[in-house]
Amino acid sequence: MQVLKTPESAFDKIPDFPYVPRYVAVTDTISSEITMAYYQCGPADGHTILLMHGEPTWAYLYRKMMPILAKAGFNVVVPDLIGFGRSDKPMRKEDYTYARHVIWLKEWFTQVVKGPTTLFCQDWGGLLGLRLVADMPERFTGVMVSNTGLPTGDHPASDAFIKWRRFSQDTPVFPTSAIIQNATVSDLHHTTLAAYDAPFPDESYKAGARMFPLLVPTSPDNPEAQANRLAWEKLKQFNKPFITAFGDSDPITKGGEKIFQKLVQGCDGMAHTTVKSGGHFIQEDQGEKLAELLIQFIQQTHQSTN
Repeated sequence: MQVLKTPESAFDKIPDFPYVPRYVAVTDTISSEITMAYYQCGPADGHTILLMHGEPTWAYLYRKMMPILAKAGFNVVVPDLIGFGRSDKPMRKEDYTYARHVIWLKEWFTQVVKGPTTLFCQDWGGLLGLRLVADMPERFTGVMVSNTGLPTGDHPASDAFIKWRRFSQDTPVFPTSAIIQNATVSDLHHTTLAAYDAPFPDESYKAGARMFPLLVPTSPDNPEAQANRLAWEKLKQFNKPFITAFGDSDPITKGGEKIFQKLVQGCDGMAHTTVKSGGHFIQEDQGEKLAELLIQFIQQTHQSTN
């Protein structure tokens, strides 16, 4: 497997993400090892909050939330998924599968994250992070989901998603920052747009970004459809605090919060929120609000901060 590594110089001009990357080697399922980057802030002995990004973003998406959570005393851990940010980027689209992403993430999590953990996830951060919760429920004390899901292909995908998937494959240039701008309510500064483009010096680095839309189970016979059905059976039994905070302006995941609220035990009695002026990349539009909601969620459900 041929792997690209984004030069560190590509990140030199990002003014608002001061976090020093850390690296872990995870075992690849076919060849040898592949390197995954992550960032940590806040007291290491605080209660751990795991922030999971989706596609085509990277940990930078959480720059508004990280300092607020750290100041509140939490150990904040944010990985770059394989193919994104500072993590290794396999060159062939065929190198990316849903199952491999789960394996990579699980090994990273096992090596890096210790103690009770609260998960916050959005977009593919949910498709992967919720598989962790299903497989290792004892490791998680609570979950907040936003603009995400765990599709099984048993129900038709939204028109918005079908259009997005077609665009991701047909466009000759995958316009990373423009995709993010088009899925936010707020106007992003040019330095922010540049930060989202930074991990991808040219099109050869974008195999993972292009592949993710194809990996979403949209038919019952998708290779990971059954794995997600099994994960749902486990999530239904997850009786620890589980809360939704979806944006009001995301056509791709609109209504997805109701599925969690109906099926997951831990959603019962929670103060679920619809976040106003929140697009698909809700962390850009309402990052500070999400951080506050997450802190309240942990405090009100008496999750340990030690």
